Amino acid sequence: MHAIVRSLLLFLLSAGAAGAAPAATALEVGESAGVARVVDGDTVVLDRAIGTATEVRLVGIQAPKLPLGRPGFPTWPLAWEAKRALERLVLGRRVTLSFGGRRMDRHGRLLAHLHAADGAWIQGEMLRSGLARVYSFADNRALIPEMLALERQARAAGRGIWGHPFYAIRTPAQTNRDIGTFQIVEGTVVAAARVKGRVYLNFGPDWRTDFTVTVASKAQRLFRRAGVDPLRLEGRRLRVRGWIRKFNGPLIEATHPGQIEALAE
Repeated sequence: MHAIVRSLLLFLLSAGAAGAAPAATALEVGESAGVARVVDGDTVVLDRAIGTATEVRLVGIQAPKLPLGRPGFPTWPLAWEAKRALERLVLGRRVTLSFGGRRMDRHGRLLAHLHAADGAWIQGEMLRSGLARVYSFADNRALIPEMLALERQARAAGRGIWGHPFYAIRTPAQTNRDIGTFQIVEGTVVAAARVKGRVYLNFGPDWRTDFTVTVASKAQRLFRRAGVDPLRLEGRRLRVRGWIRKFNGPLIEATHPGQIEALAE
């Protein structure tokens, strides 16, 4: 592997973002291949198969979505800009795949971090330009602190999607209109309780109608390993990300601590 790529990986794994805990999972460097096609802002097709797959989902980020043949699916704002940005970074170039968790999704795509021959971390570049959001999973949590730091910088500068209302951070009161969508929500936890092993973080006085974050008993083990007690988040101002579904009021299921950021009071 190119020495610059190896050096960058070592830096990412050891340094971390300022004020953040080190990444929970180290990257395992895999094979290299050329990028034959860019599908959208977070998916590419390689010029050869690695294992059984040629398609790679850039794990840890979500770029604005294109319809990609889905009937009635709207093009998200800045989706074409995100695709073109990724094309400039990788199309026709050789990339190295690295893994920090589950390696393949249910669609048969590889789940990998990409690094260019010059050492550029492709996920980081997309976040830095404001053309992706952090989008992590319990079984793929490598480099979340580093990615969140880059997202915060882009948002503070109003780059890319952060200058568009479609991607604006929601308040708890706004989440009723966002059922079925992935959102970032900021608010203060009014009450925290454990009911039958599940933790509920309520962001309003009425748990039947107000926005709630829930943490299942299995997920609480990951929180404990990270030194986070969800019950002690009562009264804290948080930034939470995830898919909003309807359960009484709007609800996000937190499957791992990377979905929740504690904010300054």
